[in-house]
Amino acid sequence: MNIDKYPEIHPGSKRFKKAYAFVMLLTVGRGIEAASRVDEAVKTIVGDLPEGFTFSLGVAPSGPWMIMEKDASGRLRYLGWRRFKKKTDLDMIIRNIEAAFRLFTFRESTAQAYNYGRFSVNGNLPNALSVMRIMDIVEIYLLPKIIAALAVKRYPDSKELPPARKHFNRLRIYLRAFSPGLVRVVYRNL
Repeated sequence: MNIDKYPEIHPGSKRFKKAYAFVMLLTVGRGIEAASRVDEAVKTIVGDLPEGFTFSLGVAPSGPWMIMEKDASGRLRYLGWRRFKKKTDLDMIIRNIEAAFRLFTFRESTAQAYNYGRFSVNGNLPNALSVMRIMDIVEIYLLPKIIAALAVKRYPDSKELPPARKHFNRLRIYLRAFSPGLVRVVYRNL
């Protein structure tokens, strides 16, 4: 048997899916940063996290990543997408780009993805659940109701989140997350 007749086949790079995952992680990261300044529920959850807490959410094996840190003022800051910059307390790792694309196109919720083994968590479980709750709240604000209902385990009713407060906070989060500072963040991380 001649092994040279059977060359090794390398998978494609899936650039579109990686770019889409990068944009989604950037959007969610900036949304979490904005929500930690605007929404009272997110402020409360962030307040319960330890001082200097850092976490990352990303796609194995080569990224992209979203790195967040709780600063001295008690808010979460988006640190960028370069994982090697800082050691994190909590790592949430999506198994591969296919699982990330399935998750980020809202074909399944985060709870379903974890149940199916599409991502793993390395770190303190209560902190991971807090981060997941923050991400659910941010997805409710960033996404239209029909899509957000697919992305979260349970969409809040109008008694839990009155429409006036939801739309006012949504506007504030959009303005903070997608302000001209976003261009600086993307440029700084390239």
